[in-house]
Amino acid sequence: MRTFINLQRKIKEIGLEEDYDYYQIRLCRSYLAVFFVLQILVNLTHCTLLIICSDHTFTIYFDICVYVVSAVLTLSVLSINFFESIVMRHKWIMFVSSLLAVLIMVGTDVGQGMYHKYFNNWKLGTFYEVYTIFVIYMFLPTPFIHTTIFLGIVASVMYIIYFEGMDLACTTCGTSTGIVKDFVHFACINLLGIFYRLLINNTVRASFWDRYLFVTQKLMHQNARNREAMLLNTILPPQISHPHRKEIKRKLALVKLGTDVNKLAECNRLMALQFHPEVSILFADMVNYTHLTTTVSVEVLLKILHDLYGRFDMAAEKFHALRIKFLGDCYYCVAGISSPDADHAKHCVDLGLLMIAEIKSIRNLYNLDVHMRIGVHSGSLFAGVLGIAKLQFDIWGEDVSIANALEQSGVTDCVHISLATLNCLSGYNYDIQPGPVTALNHPVIEKYNIQTFIIKRNLNVNDNSYMSLSNASCTTWHSKAEAEVQYHNSVVMEELREEFRNMPVIKLSCLGFRTAKKDLNFGLSRICLTHHDRNMRYDYENQRDYMFKYSMLLVFLLSVCMLFIQFDNENTEKYCVRGVICNSVVLIFYTILTFIAWYKKICWHVYEKNTVAEVSGYNKVSCFIFSVYDGILASLPVRIGIYSFITISNGLLIFIIVVTVNLEQIEIEDMESKIYNYSTDAVNLPPWVMTNMMCIFICLVFTFTNIPFRVKTRIGCILVFLYLVIILGNYVFLFHHSITSNPFFPAEYAHAMAIGITALTVYKKERLFQFACKLNFNWRQELIIKHAEVQLTHESITVLLQNILPVHVVNVYLNLLDRSELYFENYEMVSVMFAMLMNFQINLKNLSILNDIITDFDMLLYYYKEYYEVEKIKVVGCTYMAACGLDVNFAGSISKMQTISSLFPYYLHEFNEKTIDGKASIDEVVYVLASYALDMMRKLSECQASYNNILDNSNFFNGTISIGLSCGEVMAGIVGASQPHYDIWGNTVNMASRMQSTGLAGNIHVTEESAKILMDYGIHCIYRGETYVKGRGIIPTYLVAIDEDLNFILTDAIRHPSHTLRSTQLSYSDAFSVKRPPT
Repeated sequence: MRTFINLQRKIKEIGLEEDYDYYQIRLCRSYLAVFFVLQILVNLTHCTLLIICSDHTFTIYFDICVYVVSAVLTLSVLSINFFESIVMRHKWIMFVSSLLAVLIMVGTDVGQGMYHKYFNNWKLGTFYEVYTIFVIYMFLPTPFIHTTIFLGIVASVMYIIYFEGMDLACTTCGTSTGIVKDFVHFACINLLGIFYRLLINNTVRASFWDRYLFVTQKLMHQNARNREAMLLNTILPPQISHPHRKEIKRKLALVKLGTDVNKLAECNRLMALQFHPEVSILFADMVNYTHLTTTVSVEVLLKILHDLYGRFDMAAEKFHALRIKFLGDCYYCVAGISSPDADHAKHCVDLGLLMIAEIKSIRNLYNLDVHMRIGVHSGSLFAGVLGIAKLQFDIWGEDVSIANALEQSGVTDCVHISLATLNCLSGYNYDIQPGPVTALNHPVIEKYNIQTFIIKRNLNVNDNSYMSLSNASCTTWHSKAEAEVQYHNSVVMEELREEFRNMPVIKLSCLGFRTAKKDLNFGLSRICLTHHDRNMRYDYENQRDYMFKYSMLLVFLLSVCMLFIQFDNENTEKYCVRGVICNSVVLIFYTILTFIAWYKKICWHVYEKNTVAEVSGYNKVSCFIFSVYDGILASLPVRIGIYSFITISNGLLIFIIVVTVNLEQIEIEDMESKIYNYSTDAVNLPPWVMTNMMCIFICLVFTFTNIPFRVKTRIGCILVFLYLVIILGNYVFLFHHSITSNPFFPAEYAHAMAIGITALTVYKKERLFQFACKLNFNWRQELIIKHAEVQLTHESITVLLQNILPVHVVNVYLNLLDRSELYFENYEMVSVMFAMLMNFQINLKNLSILNDIITDFDMLLYYYKEYYEVEKIKVVGCTYMAACGLDVNFAGSISKMQTISSLFPYYLHEFNEKTIDGKASIDEVVYVLASYALDMMRKLSECQASYNNILDNSNFFNGTISIGLSCGEVMAGIVGASQPHYDIWGNTVNMASRMQSTGLAGNIHVTEESAKILMDYGIHCIYRGETYVKGRGIIPTYLVAIDEDLNFILTDAIRHPSHTLRSTQLSYSDAFSVKRPPT
């Protein structure tokens, strides 16, 4: 079958053929264990009946001894397969042991008959032919289907030779053509066995493949969760990230369920803050950075910062410090914040000294005149996250301000520390000198009366040691990601193999089967393996039956064989006319069903080589047959109806054959044959032919797939019971005078034993098959659940990244970049904004107010998602930084463009829909960002009014904000070795910061270029005059004209914005959905 071949190829392609072979050997051992119990039970029952029912017990002692010896030899030969190490090294042992077992079983059965024939002149039939062949296909450890068929043929040929040599063919089948019918009979049994073996092999391979998918999904889920945790933990400590993770997943689940969630305006304003009483804060600033930005290109500057910050990140990780963020050329981190650390001050000082060594290495590598100025202070702080967009971990407190002041007033290439830090360094040997006198003039140091000191080096560590640490960190952080990937792959393969080694197999218990793993509970009943969960039972039983066409083909072939067996070419008058007619009518029905089941397959093969253009389509009749067949596959009641018809018709056929027998004539002819010594043939079909047909029909009952096992079991029990009633009831004379299996053993009991053994064997076989199918089904259900969990986790990761990075960078970061790679974008026109709350004192009380204000600003971003999107860059203290125009469609250049270009077609598609018309239209980003700045002022005014009404105190915050805007060329990207943070650099960023710092409260301060663009869009700008700007000197600046109602004062517009109206109805599904390229 094609499915079997495809599964075999898939398992081989993923390199797990050896693991599958090992699992198959384990399954063979479990099947063999079932056979051991079954063989002992069958032999014990047979021997017991011989002793009880035989009139002359002395004649059957030989038979009992033969059966016992045969059972012992058979089980002994097969027991070698339980030695796993031997079988794994010599797989041929499975075939050889199976062959020997078959020869012993068949040899015992026919040898016992030959012994009684030649020594006691008894003509005896065989007893175990059906049982033996079923055992070959169901239980013996033959790993390949062709070896199993070979053993089945060997056993069948031995039995046929025995029947012919003992002149039993005529007696068994009723005619001189009995050998042909014996051949047909054994062909039916082998056909049933081959069908079962293919089914179980295909199911086992499917189970193995589904287990592979399940384990892979589980590992993917674990990996996704680890990535999520690692990503969050690099940005937020676990105590703070946990509520954010729960909130994001909750919102995603609501969106997936289609729940009518609340509007975004009703969002819970979660503020997670922590107080850390004993930490050390380090601020590091690059000296001559402003000069550097004017002497090198922005791209080179970004590469230098990436190299430098990557080294700093690795050094911070070495000294157990957590990088908070970097602000252009300023880098600050905290020791003792992730976990309590008594040496937090020492770690910060040693980190500062290593940073000085790192900047020296950068200075020599790039031939630059740059240095480091570092400040360290020990104390307490508040840490947490403010807002709901672009989540960033930050710190606040007086000691944070002191550490920043120490850096600003420090000495080049030295660590400037406070007295509090020095007190924490007692017991350590540093070169400590008094701090610079000029530091006392810093307002913060003067305010808190801080005594400062300078540390130039650690006396226990020479400068070469710091340089070696610098070189080690440089090489380590570039190779760490690759090592993590290799380690992850090896762990995945090892876990896969461990899972396959522990895949469950069945073991026997007192009432049925149980799994080998005690902790594995599939929720199945013991007798019929029915799911206790009704939903699971319904889903399992209502699967489409894709094996229906093979089952119908098997039924059709067996029905043809049964019809052939009923014919007698020499005694046509002895035909069972009713039986033949019944079988013929049923065969016609089977033919129709088989044709319907195979018609689609036939059509596919006929038109397989034709193109679509050559095939005009199927006619209405074909379409009707297709729909009928699909209806059969999809409908459980229809399949049960067909199954019931097949089983009832087969049982009715046997009943018709039996009831047409004239018992009186048989009794008279039997008496005459004994008196006058001649043979008689008054029966339409000999009893053993009917019994063999019944055995095949019982096998058919349990062969149909996707029919509830409890239905099969009940129908099978009914057929067995009714046939036993026939054998042991009114027609006992008919079966009693047939050939028996042992001397003086009543033939009717031999018939009953044959039926019972067949029923028990196929029942056990079906339990094995049902176990494999339901195991496979349960894994598929768990796979669906795991897949949903993986999807939810992946989407939560994506949402988190989208709440940290711009949307167009998320796929690049997840799929193409490792932690050591630099990603940057160069933009010719970006508008940058700095907005600072004026006279806002940051303390514990005001942090809650600041969180509400930042949250309101963040919520405004969701109204600026279309066309020119406004991106929040960062929040530093009371300063809010944003930019507009950071769209990959506008980027002049992107790092690794050839590698990542495949990720951007969606965004280029969006770009085309925006109808951008050259650089003039890109200038609209200035208008959009100015509109966002005005919305911020309006929102701040509403916040002030709300808090004044609640707190009844109008003096806690004056509600003013100072905003600066600039536009021009910007370089954006992700730098460093940890904490993916998207930032922007360039003169435009510096100018926007200067516009804010030199601006006026309650105004939007812009550069001349930005003012000209705004005036083109009809927004009046007031010339402020010449303003001194650090790094640029005296330049003309403007204030955006705003009236008392916080609206723009408009003038005549030369250009008009492409999109003026923005939605005010925003829901969770808009704000928290995962943005993906369309399929």
